[in-house]
Amino acid sequence: MTFDLSEEQRAFQQTARGFAAAEMAPHAAEWDENGTFPVDALRKAAALGFAGIYVGEAFGGSALARRDAAVIFEELAAACPSTAAYISIHNMASWMIDRFGDAAQRRRWLPKLMTMAHFASYCLTEPGAGSDAAALATRAVRDGDHYVLDGTKAFISGGSVSDVYVCMVRTGGAGADGISCLVVEKGAPGLSFGKREKKMGWNSQPTAAVIFEGCRVPVANRIGKEGEGFRIAMKGLDGGRLNIAACSLGGARACLEAARAHMLERRQFGQRLADFQALQFRLADMATELEAARLMVHRAAAKLDAGDADATVFCAMAKRFATDTGFQVANEALQLHGGYGYIRDYPVERIVRDLRVHQILEGTNEVMRVIIARALLKE
Repeated sequence: MTFDLSEEQRAFQQTARGFAAAEMAPHAAEWDENGTFPVDALRKAAALGFAGIYVGEAFGGSALARRDAAVIFEELAAACPSTAAYISIHNMASWMIDRFGDAAQRRRWLPKLMTMAHFASYCLTEPGAGSDAAALATRAVRDGDHYVLDGTKAFISGGSVSDVYVCMVRTGGAGADGISCLVVEKGAPGLSFGKREKKMGWNSQPTAAVIFEGCRVPVANRIGKEGEGFRIAMKGLDGGRLNIAACSLGGARACLEAARAHMLERRQFGQRLADFQALQFRLADMATELEAARLMVHRAAAKLDAGDADATVFCAMAKRFATDTGFQVANEALQLHGGYGYIRDYPVERIVRDLRVHQILEGTNEVMRVIIARALLKE
């Protein structure tokens, strides 16, 4: 692993930064305020290859590496963490189809997902199965050439607006081995959605329950074999954790830059905030922690690309550290803004609200510690 970005990665970075500045940052506050799902901006992002960053080229993906994706998501999230995070989820669901689906499935779904003519969601969490994902209860019973689904998925990003739902369902007995992966398409008989959740942040993407009531899904929509769903879900989450960690880096970096600018301008007690050594030290610590988090994310991405056996553990470490650090840096930036940080005329409070959930989703940071501890204590 090299620490400096390659010339190609710098090009990806500049493209993503330019897009974020032109198409996301000017509208992010409005999207947040009005709960707008920015379809046009998302499709413009897809036109740059951001809908399938690490999906293969055969059906329109960009076929980039995970570290490339981390660089891109950091830049997008510096403008709007909520929208960048939805792009991450769309990428994760699309990659699962590309990686584990057969040729017919890839040909059927990926072209429209790569242009974001269709949007994708990932459905694992349930009202009674959050951190304990292997306890999920949504049942899929075989009926000829269909499965009949009954159950509910909770807190689904893109719920009600997505066209493709990559769902983990129980086709067998209890535990992880009884879980399979099915693609459920919008409009399937028996598919409905709950109310749009009112959230602290992530307001540019709708979140809703996905409800199955005798929902008929063709057997041809199963990704992989019966019983392979949990493994597929966890493989998807390795990348998803890196992406959301990178989104935390981007949001926190934007807050750090805003705090620096505010300290250079704001005067109290006859001098700039930047002239108070106590505040200098706080800014220095914020920058140091953020740089450490970035290095962890990039190292985990390199391990995932290399297929290293310990990649899952390093992804968990990076997700835990970067999302905790990202929120702490953003929250410190708000404090350095004083009262101005708390009002919506400044972007810091929005980013703080958006980054808070990163410590919960894609596996809570407590579950990340479980993954790490199990690896450390394995005999």
